[in-house]
Amino acid sequence: MNIADIRTDYKMQQLSEEDVAATPKAQFDKWWNDAVNSDIDEVNAMTLATVNEQGIPDARIVLLKDFDEAGFVFFTNYNSAKGNTLQQNKNACLVFFWKELERQVRITGIAEKISEAESTAYFNSRPSGSKIGAWASPQSQVVPDKEWLEENYKKMSAAYTDSSIEKPPHWGGYRVMPFKIEFWQGRPSRMHDRILYTKQTDGSWKIERLAP
Repeated sequence: MNIADIRTDYKMQQLSEEDVAATPKAQFDKWWNDAVNSDIDEVNAMTLATVNEQGIPDARIVLLKDFDEAGFVFFTNYNSAKGNTLQQNKNACLVFFWKELERQVRITGIAEKISEAESTAYFNSRPSGSKIGAWASPQSQVVPDKEWLEENYKKMSAAYTDSSIEKPPHWGGYRVMPFKIEFWQGRPSRMHDRILYTKQTDGSWKIERLAP
């Protein structure tokens, strides 16, 4: 198959300025509920894009763990590649692609660490294996081999009981606080609907249509 011949004509739904909510949070609520009710695998999977101080971009998949009026929350090792990059440059972009609904959401904002209390509360809700992994893996660092990781995991497992696994100081959450959110609905002949919310200085949101 020729890669250039691979294409999908989107035609399920449409998106108009008259139908969207007054705020991006309310609009995301609607689309999030649609996605959850569509039984999409890893519905909370999103691409996190960052740019370091040299202007070099990087992107990876992370999992959304909470969202509210303030922003969108994910968790990671603060010493990881993404953590180090966000220390240099707090600008970040999140992208959801729910292909089953022919929808995409792009969120551009500033990433800030959430409180220790919030991070600890989420960490304590995690399965024991994931808690051990947060201690055992020096995320993004070069390690000797897979066996080294497995042995480190075993050592950490032996050192803790489930009730004694505290949150590592280098592990926690970020909240991406948006100043721009775009909702994209696939349409036939690549004439996609794109509705952009841009935060204004008074805290309100301006709603505009973008050309596909």
